[in-house]
Amino acid sequence: MSDLKKAYNFLGGEVLLFDKDLEWTSFDLVQRVRNGLCREMGIKKLKVGHAGTLDPLATGLMILCTGKSTKLIESFQEREKEYVTTMKLGATTPSFDMETEEDRQCDISHVTPELIEKTLNKFLGTTDQVPPVFSAVKVKGKRAFEYARNGEDLKLQPKNIVIEDIVAESVNFPFVTIRVVCSKGTYIRALARDIGEELQCGAYLTALRRTRIGEFRVENAMSVEYFMKNIGSFVTS
Repeated sequence: MSDLKKAYNFLGGEVLLFDKDLEWTSFDLVQRVRNGLCREMGIKKLKVGHAGTLDPLATGLMILCTGKSTKLIESFQEREKEYVTTMKLGATTPSFDMETEEDRQCDISHVTPELIEKTLNKFLGTTDQVPPVFSAVKVKGKRAFEYARNGEDLKLQPKNIVIEDIVAESVNFPFVTIRVVCSKGTYIRALARDIGEELQCGAYLTALRRTRIGEFRVENAMSVEYFMKNIGSFVTS
């Protein structure tokens, strides 16, 4: 949690850690913080950016930078990420998460905790991953999800990613919760798709939480509600 006693210089540059709420977009968070600061400081403009998007159905750590600290965004984006995610086995959705309805169900009677562990180990190291079509990847000037939501066929090119660590934290069929440490550009929804395919039963995300970016941890982050409630203290400290 941020220390309200420190002297904040939002124009000069600050790095703020937020725990993003469910159903908020990354832009929602940036806009709320920017508008709140501008109103409280009595200014019309303030540079605010984030170091890595989170899907609306994901929660967890987001780094926001203000003023001259926005120059640090690229370096933050390059750092490894840690996620805790829950997958449902035996079913798939077009978006690989709960944004869309299940379109296929499969038998999971052959899946065991031992098979899950063996399968997860196959994903360690460097690999090529095809991003989800329901993603912000740009294709011919448009976001991939725009094509997907219009029902247009789209073939995305695989991207090189690194899985540093992946382990099942709990198995409660049909749900499996895993912790993943990975490189920039890794789509956890796509990882769930690939794990489901490897298990030959399908899978999609039912929950996703980012817990770390480099040395920054979600335990040290604040909610936007806390920030807005105490924004006067942040500005006047």
